[in-house]
Amino acid sequence: MSLTSSAPGSAVRPLADRSVALVHEWFGATGGSEQVFLSMAEVVPHADRFVLWKEDDATVDREIQESWLASTPLRRSKALALPLMPLAWRTLTRASYDTVISSSHAFAHTVKVGDPGRTRHLSYVHSPARYVWSPELDQRGANPILAPMRAVLQAADKRLSRHVHGYAANSREVQGRIRRCWGRDARVINPPVEVDYFRAAPEQVRDQDRRYLLGVGRWIPYKNFDLMIEIAAAARLPLVIAGGGPEEAHLRRLANRVDVPVEFEFRPSKERLRELYWGAIALLYPAFEDFGIIPVEAQACGTPVVGWARGGLLETVVTGETGFLLDSTDPAAYVDAVRQAARLSGAAALANAQRFTPQTFQANIAAWLTDEG
Repeated sequence: MSLTSSAPGSAVRPLADRSVALVHEWFGATGGSEQVFLSMAEVVPHADRFVLWKEDDATVDREIQESWLASTPLRRSKALALPLMPLAWRTLTRASYDTVISSSHAFAHTVKVGDPGRTRHLSYVHSPARYVWSPELDQRGANPILAPMRAVLQAADKRLSRHVHGYAANSREVQGRIRRCWGRDARVINPPVEVDYFRAAPEQVRDQDRRYLLGVGRWIPYKNFDLMIEIAAAARLPLVIAGGGPEEAHLRRLANRVDVPVEFEFRPSKERLRELYWGAIALLYPAFEDFGIIPVEAQACGTPVVGWARGGLLETVVTGETGFLLDSTDPAAYVDAVRQAARLSGAAALANAQRFTPQTFQANIAAWLTDEG
């Protein structure tokens, strides 16, 4: 067993007496999974850190070692690199470690480093690879032509992860998916959200009128920004769409066809995003997410959430108190929910967001590593 820890930042940390490798898939401009990886790194600061590759726009404050895939053209295409990822994780380094911790949303949980009889392997899972196991949730794997490859990758994914000693899942949704896909149990540890930052906006930001609906995220099909535009039109309310991605031209064409104002905020800064949350009547989030950090950020600004009654939102939104969740893709069905959401208590939303602070996440990670490491 490892040394125990009362909390991150204390003198005694989990696994302080052990050599540790902390691995993550690819490291891009900081998103949800990258935030988890960096927060985990604070719990085990002595760990060596590894990724398949770093994206060109990624910045980190200390060294992260890359796999051999980083020196190939495949780093430019996740789809083409996918079949080689398990091999890359099995040939990551010749160094040996007492404990290996993975942050996995593709194949990082299959990493195998060190002595099989001595090294403990623990994996924090954002989701089993959606394009491999859940193509109905991710169009990247939905093409029927890919079905034979999915079957091969599913078998490899399950076989190559038998050495994992303990799993943690970012939500109950993912906990169930781990059980269905891999036949394994997992402890639920929700991701960290910068609740204090979003709550502590300047007074002039907090005092602004709430005058529009808001959509935030990457502009890709499964996020359903097209449905958000239709909801805003049905509710006859302005909409602000914040983010960026390949669907931009399509979404702008849709926006030109509705008779309510639709504004696009391209890759807003964190400070600007906070302003947008505080100025919103409600956050629209009709997407099936594994967890969903954005709805928690919105609630930290006292902003209610209107979205799908599926996935992680069932764990982060208290319907009737901090938002409303519907099992519908009919824009008209959301109109009454938007109107009711505008009357909800911002204090209730903020109190709910407090469940997901980085301090809570790190304390739970420390306890998991102490128990399993």
